[in-house]
Amino acid sequence: MAWVLAVTAAAALLAALALWIAVKTNGPAVLDTIDRLTGSDRQVAMIESAIFGPSPAQKLAVYAPSQNSAPLPVLVFIHGGSWSSGNPDDYGFVARALAPEGFIVVIAGYRLFPEARFPAMLEDAASAIAWTHANAARLGGDPARIVLVGHSAGAYNAVMTALDGRWLANEGLGAGAIAGVIGLAGPYDFYPFTSDGSRNSFGHVADAGTTQPVNFANNGAPPMLLLHGETDTTVRARNSRALADALDRAGAIVQTRYYPNLGHNDLVIALASPWREQRPVLAEMTKFVRSLKASVPVQGKTR
Repeated sequence: MAWVLAVTAAAALLAALALWIAVKTNGPAVLDTIDRLTGSDRQVAMIESAIFGPSPAQKLAVYAPSQNSAPLPVLVFIHGGSWSSGNPDDYGFVARALAPEGFIVVIAGYRLFPEARFPAMLEDAASAIAWTHANAARLGGDPARIVLVGHSAGAYNAVMTALDGRWLANEGLGAGAIAGVIGLAGPYDFYPFTSDGSRNSFGHVADAGTTQPVNFANNGAPPMLLLHGETDTTVRARNSRALADALDRAGAIVQTRYYPNLGHNDLVIALASPWREQRPVLAEMTKFVRSLKASVPVQGKTR
């Protein structure tokens, strides 16, 4: 009997080790698989994919609930990965979390280091938003209710694109094109650059202040919801606090939620089965999106 227990324990240890290695190699892909195995498709289908630039990374996929009453709010989700890794193909679990709540979900990619550095990630975010704005109505969405969502580096892309209007203006869109922004564990005030990811993607910029969202807070910013785990040691919660304070001082609308027992990746893990029912992240996001008013787009310069 003892040897049976030993073999079982060894097998469990090997399985845990294999899972740990898989998560370290490509955590989102593992989450997506776990979500499929422990959950279901939740009656969500990918209804379209598109390329919005010459790079293979400039791609997006659109997901919709099978039962809906169009036009629905449209959530544009931008993945993390220190601006050097990540693939939107691995984030189907995010769409399966959000679309059943009554949203069209666009999972958007962007060029990564070393192919590209700042401001490429913002140019690509703006291009994905412009594509979404032009196609939302055709796909059952409301172009006046586009909400940006991002995790980690993707939260930076979402927030910075919403605050620094030149990127949307380059796509012919004004600041009013965005109805709201949700940032999950985002870096918004991270100069001086101390990590490889920040140095690689931003270290070449002569005026580092022009890369920091906290410096672009303004009273015309779309409403924002900033979520952060207090135990996050990758992107510390002071980033969300600093941006929230700057937005509040500028007269913008901002809400914050800080979770005492969650770390950096826990916020995106919370969108996958079986964790989404155990954590309040999805409910907070859904409540925020439903509270938003339609945007009133102001035309920017055309391309």
